[in-house]
Amino acid sequence: MHQSLYNKYRPKTFDEIIGQEHISKTLYNQVKSGKISHAYLFSGSRGTGKTSTARIFAKAINCENPQADSLPCCECEACKALSQPTNLDILEIDAASNNRVDEIRDLREKIKFLPTSGKYKVYIIDEVHMLTDSAFNALLKTLEEPPAHVVFILGTTEIHKLPATILSRCTKFDFRLIPQEELAKHLKNIFAKENIKYDDKSVDAIVSMAEGSVRDMLSIADSVISFTDGDITFEKTSKILGVSETKQLANFANTIILNDVGKAFEEIDNVVKSGKNISVFAKECTVHFRNLLVAKTSALAKQILNLPEEDFKLLFEQAENVTVENLMFYMKTFSSIEAELKYALSPRTLVEVATVRCIEGLEELKKNEI
Repeated sequence: MHQSLYNKYRPKTFDEIIGQEHISKTLYNQVKSGKISHAYLFSGSRGTGKTSTARIFAKAINCENPQADSLPCCECEACKALSQPTNLDILEIDAASNNRVDEIRDLREKIKFLPTSGKYKVYIIDEVHMLTDSAFNALLKTLEEPPAHVVFILGTTEIHKLPATILSRCTKFDFRLIPQEELAKHLKNIFAKENIKYDDKSVDAIVSMAEGSVRDMLSIADSVISFTDGDITFEKTSKILGVSETKQLANFANTIILNDVGKAFEEIDNVVKSGKNISVFAKECTVHFRNLLVAKTSALAKQILNLPEEDFKLLFEQAENVTVENLMFYMKTFSSIEAELKYALSPRTLVEVATVRCIEGLEELKKNEI
């Protein structure tokens, strides 16, 4: 059976976690010193490593043979036992489907039992913000007086929905979106291990679509690998992802900069006929105008954008012909339709309307200012 890249390359030790060194180092030190808290809160966007880190930490605090360079060791009896899906000492609970007070009360009864494979019984509660108010109250009682052998790890993508009483009883860690450079490096390492041919533009496209999420990146990469049969080129990647080349985006942006509505409609038609995803194209337009703004205003544009030299040169030349004010207006206009595109019956029409608004709306705005 095929194993997805995300499962195959899921981190197993602290040093394999990417992009969250501030968290993995702190947790590593806590394990080494034995200063373990009874409750942790992991918050952050999806796919940034919250559950993976929770599993690693759960094994690390039970590891019988902690190594200096790799924690947990993954070789002792406790680590092996806790790696089995049938183990009873690391229990994962999905709060989205187990959010009632009865489930939390049942949990309170079960935590009285001692662990079978190590020193601690670890409860990982994913999407904890989905619990009902009564369930939160039941959990609060448990967090206040937990047994010495129990550790709670709460995960959430919406920390603002958690009661202050829960927050105050947890050691909090904020998981950040992974920088594109780190994602690209990680993906290239995986491709090398899998003997997959690729080009840098394809990697950049996959990483860009992932938006800082390791899980999303590897899921997208799996789709691309299947489509390309292990020989990844940007031409093939753009077909399955519906992404556009910088030149195509620049051509479209130029029609807006030159106030040419007719030509802009022709460019949109070309995008649709080429089979590209028009919703993705609209999002790329927002990013392109943002990149133009960076190229126009920052002395460190090359480092910030991290684009191929030919793409950066194209951006820089185009940025010279447009004002900061215009770019801000274009960015705002295209970003304003991103949410609507998810549910629109005709995404193309929305993009065309936004295009006309960029051209006609800016002129109207300038007239009103006069």
